[in-house]
Amino acid sequence: MAERTGRDKLRKPSRRITQILSNNIRTFRKTKGLSQEDLADMCNLHRTYVGSVERGERNVTLSTLEVIADALGISVPTLLSEGSIENGGKK
Repeated sequence: MAERTGRDKLRKPSRRITQILSNNIRTFRKTKGLSQEDLADMCNLHRTYVGSVERGERNVTLSTLEVIADALGISVPTLLSEGSIENGGKK
């Protein structure tokens, strides 16, 4: 079997951006008083999927980011920005 080149390997986001995203989703969800199940229902996602995103185990798509951001009443850039919580989602 041929060895995979850098071009063939799956690309993953950095640990840093994954952690920022997971922290922001969790914090904004809790600020809104939503459970993982509530957020999942609002986004038409499974509760375990939301949990895995919050734990940084998933590489989410842009369309999923849009749905989550909309459900939380914030923008996609806010979800991906460090310090968004401290700025009340107005970064």
